[in-house]
Amino acid sequence: MTLLIVFNPHAAHGRAARMLGKMKSYLDGKKVPFEIRLTERRGHAIEIVEKADFGKYSGIAAAGGDGTLFEVVTAYFRNQSKNRIPIGVIPTGTGNAFARDMNLKALSWMDAVDVIAAGGKKQVDVGRIRTQGREYHFMNIIGLGFVADVGETARKLKAVGNLSYTLGVFHRTIGLKTFRMTLEADGKILERENLFTEISNTRFTSNFLMAPRAKIDDGFFDVTLCGKISRRRLLAAFPKIFTGEHIRLPEIEHFQAKRIRIDTDIPKILTPDGELLGSTPLEIECLPRAVDVFWKTS
Repeated sequence: MTLLIVFNPHAAHGRAARMLGKMKSYLDGKKVPFEIRLTERRGHAIEIVEKADFGKYSGIAAAGGDGTLFEVVTAYFRNQSKNRIPIGVIPTGTGNAFARDMNLKALSWMDAVDVIAAGGKKQVDVGRIRTQGREYHFMNIIGLGFVADVGETARKLKAVGNLSYTLGVFHRTIGLKTFRMTLEADGKILERENLFTEISNTRFTSNFLMAPRAKIDDGFFDVTLCGKISRRRLLAAFPKIFTGEHIRLPEIEHFQAKRIRIDTDIPKILTPDGELLGSTPLEIECLPRAVDVFWKTS
């Protein structure tokens, strides 16, 4: 059967479009029947996948960055087809954090096609978000506070790739400010003065090792909270986020939970899988092994 590829030609600041011809030839060489649907705007992947007849396809692949995968997964759970098909990830975007957990390098689309062609699969957890009366699903992370502010700046700097997030950190440190947060995790209530909250299904956020202990199929989120911290100390500690050592800092709390509810003293924008949408209050639930993903099995 045919693989449906949802391809974002605008990914990687438009560089993904130049990969399309080579990708088609490579798929032909692998004898993988495929249908490619190009996205034209933000949210278009949701429209494509939500209306697709899964009975016609052997799988669906998100070709782009983490934002494209977010739209595909969100629409996957809105789709009314009885058939449930595997999801593939083809990293051609700026941020490819989920692909890192698959041991795929940024823009390594040929390796990703090889994984899909081999047909191996892994059941992975999915996060469900409820915010502002809407429901979304994510594969990677959702954050708020400083991390969302960094994501907003990074979006404007996508032309420089993953470096955009590092530049975003330095820019947003200038206006560093905490907020009051109430977080309920599996029934336990925490009151915090918070700089940022990151809820991780995977280890990486962009090229930051945000949740070094996270596992994609353990039925839990890894929650990282950062309390009040000075600008100087934040910048001094920043390199530790590339190695995961930041979770040992006294300003950081790190724990696991399945169900989470968050409210804040002022509405805070959310950043699920690098997108910017919704706001607090929100509810998040881990759906254990809710979807099959094409995965390298050996």
